[in-house]
Amino acid sequence: MIDCHVHILDPLRFPYAPTPYQPTAAETSTAVQLGCVLDSHGVSHALLVGPNSGYAADNRCLLDALAQGAGRYKGMAVVANDTSREQLQALQAAGVVGVALNPSLLGVAAYDDAAPLLARLQALGMWAQVQAVGSQWVALRGLLQDSGVKLLIDHCGRPALDAQPACAGFQTVLALGRSGQAVVKLSGYSKISNQPFPYSNMQPYVEALIHAFGPQAMVWASDWPFLRAPDRMDYGPLLALLAHWLPDPAARRAVLQDTPQRLFGFEPIQPA
Repeated sequence: MIDCHVHILDPLRFPYAPTPYQPTAAETSTAVQLGCVLDSHGVSHALLVGPNSGYAADNRCLLDALAQGAGRYKGMAVVANDTSREQLQALQAAGVVGVALNPSLLGVAAYDDAAPLLARLQALGMWAQVQAVGSQWVALRGLLQDSGVKLLIDHCGRPALDAQPACAGFQTVLALGRSGQAVVKLSGYSKISNQPFPYSNMQPYVEALIHAFGPQAMVWASDWPFLRAPDRMDYGPLLALLAHWLPDPAARRAVLQDTPQRLFGFEPIQPA
């Protein structure tokens, strides 16, 4: 199994930058701790996402964890919009497969000048992971489609549940899935739903995503260590919830293993 969204937060070794939200001690998540969590749930690989909280565009902690992982991990870095091709290639050589864009936190205007960055990512075969909310997808659609870059849509596209699945923002996410340009993460339910686990009001949205994207363009993620979680969360129940969303074992295997392995180039771990 592969978890496609986790964070490393190790302030003792890599002090936090001055960001709007400073992760708490309970949210600390070192590479050693991550390995223990993954091992205990039979998860072989993970996609490490550079957090805007704590680190922003400081990727040292991420790169250190990639090196420690010895192939177990791939990374999504946070970079400035003017990051050069050479800088992206250096990240790529270290195991970074793409760049995380976060309009949900920074706003759409923060990416008004991001077209050249997306073009460089596209040329290098890297991903643009996008976390946007509701109607932000409408504003971003032209930029993303015109770039031709491979899109990894974060946290189910973070629809506004009070607007219903037919709303323009969520329909834009579904259209990106039908176009073949995008992959979506089944994750982040607590960021979207106003209900506790098992987030029952997410059902029609997840069903629509499954129909538009299909298991060949969907991956699963825990979002461990659950930064700014509204209530108590645990890894095991989130993993078990996928069996509810995807009862077919073949589809579930595709989402948990085959699709992320193919898309992000994870290699089997060799015995010691």
